[in-house]
Amino acid sequence: MAPATTATPPIASSDISLDQAKACVKAALAKSREMGVRMDIAVVDAGGNLKAFARMDGAWIGSIDISIKKACTARFFDMPTGEIGKLSQPGGPLYNIEHSNGGLITFPGGVPITCGDTVIGAIGVSGSSVEDDHAVAVAGANAVSS
Repeated sequence: MAPATTATPPIASSDISLDQAKACVKAALAKSREMGVRMDIAVVDAGGNLKAFARMDGAWIGSIDISIKKACTARFFDMPTGEIGKLSQPGGPLYNIEHSNGGLITFPGGVPITCGDTVIGAIGVSGSSVEDDHAVAVAGANAVSS
């Protein structure tokens, strides 16, 4: 008789809805205005695909790509990009990781978006100091994350 096998349960996954992505962008825009900064704001879905984007009037064109890469980096590793940056310093366990996946951004401004314990997407923000970028990203993620 063959040994009994235990079936692996299917992976439970969830994805950010368009309405949720828009809520993240709206909250991030409000925080940007409150802080007096002009930002590029990107929201990606659970697969790291762009779901919503806003570029404030006068925001840097170069920050478009950076905001998208921050969002993707946060989703690919399910942690804030600033935390990845700490691990990717010379001598760190993730040194040079920014060269993988077509280019990652490993400084603050990317934050996962969660629903309970499930990561459903991520937000990336660029256009000011990394501290400002992070604060705006957190405000956007908090509009949905629970």
